[in-house]
Amino acid sequence: MASGQIQTVLGPIPPSALGRTLTHEHIKMDYKCCLRPPWRESDADKMANSEFTMANLGWIQQNPYSHKLNLALGDEPFDDIMAELNYFKQEGGQSIVEVTTVGIVRDVEYLAKAASATGLNIIAGTGYYLDSTLPAEVKSSSVEELSKTMVKELTVGVGDTSIKCGVIGEIGCSWPLEPTEKRSLLAAAAAQTSTGAPLIIHPGRNESSPMEIVRILQEAGADINKTVMSHLDRTIFDREKLLELAATGIYLEYDFFGIELSYYQPNYAVDGISDAQRIQNIKFLASEGYEDKIVIAHDVHTRHRLVKYGGHGYAHIQKNAVPKMLMRGISRELVDKIQISNPKTWLTFK
Repeated sequence: MASGQIQTVLGPIPPSALGRTLTHEHIKMDYKCCLRPPWRESDADKMANSEFTMANLGWIQQNPYSHKLNLALGDEPFDDIMAELNYFKQEGGQSIVEVTTVGIVRDVEYLAKAASATGLNIIAGTGYYLDSTLPAEVKSSSVEELSKTMVKELTVGVGDTSIKCGVIGEIGCSWPLEPTEKRSLLAAAAAQTSTGAPLIIHPGRNESSPMEIVRILQEAGADINKTVMSHLDRTIFDREKLLELAATGIYLEYDFFGIELSYYQPNYAVDGISDAQRIQNIKFLASEGYEDKIVIAHDVHTRHRLVKYGGHGYAHIQKNAVPKMLMRGISRELVDKIQISNPKTWLTFK
C-alpha cells in the first residue's frame, strides 16, 4: 500500500476522492451469534422467530437483538441493499467504512461488488471481533500470527482474493477484556506500525474500557492519532472522562445516529441517548478544541434499521442529523470537517 492514499475494496484512491464519509457501518454481516433475551423474557419464545410485520416492528425496535431475522443483515437480497446504499449516495454521500471483521461473517467480495454497483468508495476492515464470536483457531493464535494476517489483508489481499482492506478493525473488546481480545489489540498495534494503516476500536461496554484500550495500544506502540474509538454514544457519559479520552489524540466517534431508545439492550444499565444529545456532545467537544477529532456514523448492523423495514437507513445523517446540527449552531464548516476532512486524515495511510 502506497503511503498518502486511501485503500478501498476496488483499489487505492487519492484522499481528495473520499468525500462525505460514514466511518462505521456494516453492509453485509451476520449477528445471530449475539442473540440475547428480550427486555421482557416472556416474549422470547413467541417473538424470536417471528416474521417482520407492522404488528411486530415496534417489538423488534425495542428488542433488536432478540429477533433472529433482524440479526441476519447478510441474508438481505443484494439489490435491496444496493437500494439502501443509493439513498446515501443520492444525499451526497461518497464513502463508507465497512468495519465487519472475523467473527461476524465478513465478505469482501460482496463489498467489491457493492462498490462497483453503486459507485461508492467502500473501505473494508481487517481484524477480529469479540472473543465470544471468534473461531477456535483465532483464539489459539499468537499476537504474531494475528498481526501477520492483518498485514497480508492490508497489503496483498483477503484470502485468495486481491481485495485489500483499508482499515484495521473494528477490533472487538469486551468488558472485562478477554485474553484473545488483548492479543488482538497488540496484533492491531503491530500491524498498524508495519503498514501505517488507520485503526478503529469497538470498546467494552464500560466507561473505563476506552482508556484501558488506549493504554494497551500506547504501550504496544500504536499510533493513537490514527485510531478511532467507536460507540461513545453508549460508553462514556461523564464529560471529564470524555475529555480525558480526547486528550490522548484519538478520534472520537458518535456512531449510533438514528438510534433513539432509552433501553440499550446489550447493557440495560445504560440510558440510551438521542441524536439531539449526540449533537450537544459534538458541540461540547468542538468547544473544547477537538473539532479535528470527531467522526460520525450510524453503525447499521441489523435489518430493522434499513428503510425497507421502516428504519432510518444510511442516509439519515444527511437527511435529518445534519440539518439539526446546523439548527443547533454547528457551522457548515464544522459539519464538513466531521464528514469529509477528519475521515480523510484518519483513513490516509502514513
